[in-house]
Amino acid sequence: MSGRADSATQPSVWAIPILVWLALLALLALTVCAAYLPLHPFRIAISLGIAFMKAGLIALVFMRLNKSSTLVRIAACAGFLWLIFMFVLTATDYLSRP
Repeated sequence: MSGRADSATQPSVWAIPILVWLALLALLALTVCAAYLPLHPFRIAISLGIAFMKAGLIALVFMRLNKSSTLVRIAACAGFLWLIFMFVLTATDYLSRP
């Protein structure tokens, strides 16, 4: 078989990254729309939810965590957990000051 027939049946190397990039652009547009809509009590929750979706897409596709070993996934989750701890401790310090 020639290389041309094989490349016709397989998806492009750029197909998934381009789709994820388009999804990230759509989430960016959703973030901008949420910033200007009058959703005051839910604005932070919606923005954080969109941010977590963006971070998840980047981690899974561009950092290739979906194809990595279990140890690498555990290390990534541990780093994410420590990042959450740092944000929570910073927020408690900030909110406890008069």
